[in-house]
Amino acid sequence: MPEGNEIHRWAERHEAAFAGKAVRVDGPQGRFVDSDVIDGKKLNRVLAVGKHLGYDFGKDRILHVHLGLRGDFSEGSGPLPALKGALRLRMWNEAAVKRPVAPGESKRHAWYSEDDGTGHTEAPKLAWMELRGPTDCTIWTQAKWETLLKRLGPDPLNGDGPEKAIAKIVKSKKAIGALLMDQSVIAGLGNIYRAELLYRARLNPYVAGKDVPEATLRMIWKEALPLMKAGMVDRRIVTTLPKDRPSGKGKPVKEETHYVYRRNGQECFVCGTKILRKEMEGRNLFWCPVCQPDAKTS
Repeated sequence: MPEGNEIHRWAERHEAAFAGKAVRVDGPQGRFVDSDVIDGKKLNRVLAVGKHLGYDFGKDRILHVHLGLRGDFSEGSGPLPALKGALRLRMWNEAAVKRPVAPGESKRHAWYSEDDGTGHTEAPKLAWMELRGPTDCTIWTQAKWETLLKRLGPDPLNGDGPEKAIAKIVKSKKAIGALLMDQSVIAGLGNIYRAELLYRARLNPYVAGKDVPEATLRMIWKEALPLMKAGMVDRRIVTTLPKDRPSGKGKPVKEETHYVYRRNGQECFVCGTKILRKEMEGRNLFWCPVCQPDAKTS
């Protein structure tokens, strides 16, 4: 599932390409039935909070998109491509219907581990975007959007502070590994950032929230912001420090981008111990038992 870095990246790109002008919208697949509500209307802005996107076409005309596990965008310049696959929604501007000066191009969202942020069409040059496989793609009222905002925790990429998150965590008996995945605690963190931030803090994921020092929680928040911002560019989500990478300094190779995430059974870059994996509340959890000690996992 895309994490907050990815959602904010799409919001920035789509706002640069489409906001401030009337856009065309349709739902070729037939599952998005409210295209007439926003088709031809001016897109004011594109909102991002946690793992939610909101395309603001005015009061009670917010196109809500939650990508879920399988949602994905394609985008490009030039004319609209031929219809293909289970296409839920298309949005395009006048550049897509005018004859392009040069041939258009398109790029499908590459799997995060393969995409270093290079080779993408510059956002202001985008003429269209396509959406496939989202969990939700519907028109929301302003009241419904505001209810969502009240339910979600603070979002580091929206400039929020950590106070509300810390206040919840220090009162909770739940494991910190579960709390960091709770969108009502911190909006936008997902499985990758959860595993990597805990490792960088040398914090065992099974420690109860109430037992985590506030200074540690503030450090996790402080580290989350630059890592998530970097993940808006280099979409592989690079969390390792150059000094810890086996290949040394410089741009990390694919196998060195994470300390523990999906590295179960492999040696920790720092201590050499094998990384562990165990399910926590339906999601795989990864950690180093030496660098993140004192787990009660049995």
